[in-house]
Amino acid sequence: MKLPEQLSKLKQTVEWDVIVIGGGASGLGTALDAASRGYKTILVEAVDFAKGTSSRSTKLVHGGVRYLEQGDISLVREALKERGLMAQNAGHLVKNQSFVIPNYNWWGGYFYTIGLTIYDMLSGKLSLGKSKYITKKKTIELLPTIEQKGLVSGVIYQDGQFDDSRLAINIAQTAVEKGACLLNYTKVVNLLKDSENQVTGVQVKNQETGDLYDLKGKAIINATGVFTNSIMKLNDTVYKKYIVPSQGIHLVFDKSFLPSDHALMIPKTSDGRVLFAVPWHDKIVVGTTDTLIKSHSLEPIALEKEIDFVLETAQRFLAKKPTRADVLSVFAGLRPLAAPEKEGKSTKEVSRSHKIIVSETGLITITGGKWTTYRKIAEDIIDKAITVRHLPKRQCKTEHISIHGNIKTNTADRENHLYIYGTDIPKILELQRQEPELKQKLHPDYDYTMAEVAWAIRHEMARTIDDVLSRRVRLLFLDARAAIAVSDKVAKLLAKELGHDEAWIENQITQFKTLANGFLLTEFRSN
Repeated sequence: MKLPEQLSKLKQTVEWDVIVIGGGASGLGTALDAASRGYKTILVEAVDFAKGTSSRSTKLVHGGVRYLEQGDISLVREALKERGLMAQNAGHLVKNQSFVIPNYNWWGGYFYTIGLTIYDMLSGKLSLGKSKYITKKKTIELLPTIEQKGLVSGVIYQDGQFDDSRLAINIAQTAVEKGACLLNYTKVVNLLKDSENQVTGVQVKNQETGDLYDLKGKAIINATGVFTNSIMKLNDTVYKKYIVPSQGIHLVFDKSFLPSDHALMIPKTSDGRVLFAVPWHDKIVVGTTDTLIKSHSLEPIALEKEIDFVLETAQRFLAKKPTRADVLSVFAGLRPLAAPEKEGKSTKEVSRSHKIIVSETGLITITGGKWTTYRKIAEDIIDKAITVRHLPKRQCKTEHISIHGNIKTNTADRENHLYIYGTDIPKILELQRQEPELKQKLHPDYDYTMAEVAWAIRHEMARTIDDVLSRRVRLLFLDARAAIAVSDKVAKLLAKELGHDEAWIENQITQFKTLANGFLLTEFRSN
């Protein structure tokens, strides 16, 4: 996946069957679905692939235990099927993760065991394993740092865990392999319409060069997540709110706070939310919050009340109490929830199901949904496009399309940090052999090498320090201080590979340090 090849495709195509706006999970999935059916497909993303919500999840591939409690059986069943398909199609990134629910009252063990047995049954042949009641002793054995005071028992169940932005990049690569054209840093600045006010294409701007292009297309898909309303302003004559953003935050800690391969799940916190502490890349990710917010941003910042809530809850359930000084990184993400019909609904009442809207102009918009169901969302979007935009009828093929890099991995494989590259691992090792300077470690405390940075630039369309350290190599999400420390090294290699000068390097480093400060708690930010 290389930018010059994608730009060449853009310039050689007169009309597209499908134009997708937005390079998050839903948009990338839609591009893959359309291209695999044989439609001429282009996707444009204003910044970088998965820059927004799709790189900031809880890293779970799940049916949604919370939705089961709410009685949304159809959503849970659909998500559990998709969880199984993700594990089959992207085995290098999706793994079976065991979760333990500690119970501090006598009835909790029985209540959650019954509920999770139903959860298992709904997953059918794609079940990841049986849920079961465990004793207090076994709970402590599986979660050595769990708060033991008042502990009665536990319940263990299986769900999925993954690396979100790495999967996004691999879906992008798969779409390109199927013939799609994908461009990051290409922003839609206008919708093109005919005399009958029907959308016939988009005008896009290359954010790096300033070049404008008019793209003609039969079906235009708006998959811009929390930025849906911005595109709809270009489309509608009367403004209406289509999505409401909900913010979720996560704190990242050293694994010593939960030295286990098992994840911790608290089904009901003090305010009724679910909290997870999940092992991820040899760290522990703890979250999440669910706060309706009024405005959206490319770089949402965790609110102090959210940080306090996650910290206080973690302290209540962990014997080793994490403090603000222990936070290695804090990241915030915005969920694009479909706007409720009535104002004032809480986030728990706003549907997580996806919703497809067809405007009078013919624009097709997707709202809601979640990472786990990205493939089904994409299938529904293209099926809708066939119906309303009269594309030739072709069947969806993505249930059994192997995602770029797909290979089954086990626990031993995952001890090598390169496991996330799957079938590309030999190519990265070959890079190190051919260019010995790329064997150099990115940071002394981590196993990442400069070869991975070079790979991201040459084969994954990384254009900035942020692209590399946030979404290709996940260092910013794991340890913000370490990411800041290596930013100059990454900037120099980017400049060398992409032909930029010293001024560009300085500007990049300044921009990245400003951005990375948002991943640190207030008292640890640099000036």
